[in-house]
Amino acid sequence: MSRSKLAKFATIAERDNVVQDGDEKYGKLAGKWRSEHFGNNNPIVLEIGCGRGEYTVGMARLHPEKNFIGIDIKGNRIWKGSSLAVEEGLENVAFLRTFIETVSDHFAEGEVDEIWITFPDPRPKDRDIKRRLTSPRFQEMYKFMLKHDGIIHLKTDNQPLFDYTLEVLQDRKIKHLVSTTDLYSSDLQEHTMGIYTTYEKRYLSEGIAIKYLQYKPVKD
Repeated sequence: MSRSKLAKFATIAERDNVVQDGDEKYGKLAGKWRSEHFGNNNPIVLEIGCGRGEYTVGMARLHPEKNFIGIDIKGNRIWKGSSLAVEEGLENVAFLRTFIETVSDHFAEGEVDEIWITFPDPRPKDRDIKRRLTSPRFQEMYKFMLKHDGIIHLKTDNQPLFDYTLEVLQDRKIKHLVSTTDLYSSDLQEHTMGIYTTYEKRYLSEGIAIKYLQYKPVKD
C-alpha cells in the first residue's frame, strides 16, 4: 500500500465525521444516528456507494436542515469527501466506511428518510447480478431502513442497469415511480439539485444521457 493511502487512512481514523471498523461507535449507531452522532432530530439521507462523497457533500451544502451519510468501503475515497466536509465546516455530513452488503446492520428499521444511489458499478456479468445495488437483495435492505413514504433515487449512465432496475421494481410493491432515460432533457431536473459528480461530468461531456428514477417502497 502506498504511503499516500496509508496517510489518508490514518487521517480518517482520527476524524469525527467518519465511522469505521475500529471506532467505538462502529456497529452501535443503529437507531441512534440522530441522537448520538448528529445531535439533532433532522431527517437522514444516505448515499449508497458514495465514492468521493461529491453528492453527499453537495446535498449537505444545500440542505443544512438534513443529515447526510455517505457509505463506501474505499477509505481513500472517503478521505476526499470527509476532507471537503471538514474544510467547509459541514456538521451535517458523516461517512460510514463499511461494505454495502452490511449497510442495514448499521441502521434501525425506519431510521432513514431518503436514499440516493449515484452511478453505481453496473456489474454487467450475470454472475454479479446479486451484487448490483438495485437487486432484490439490496431493495429489501433499503426498504427495511426507510421510513414510511421514504424515497429511493437512482442516477446512472448505464442503460442495461437502468432497464434491469425497472424490471426488478415491476415485481415489488412500490408507488410514485417516475423515470427518464435523459434527465437533462426532462422535467425532472429539479431532483438533481444542480450537483454533478466527476463521473457525471465526464459522461455528459461524451454525450451520454443520464438516466434517473425515483420511487417509494411500500412498507408491509
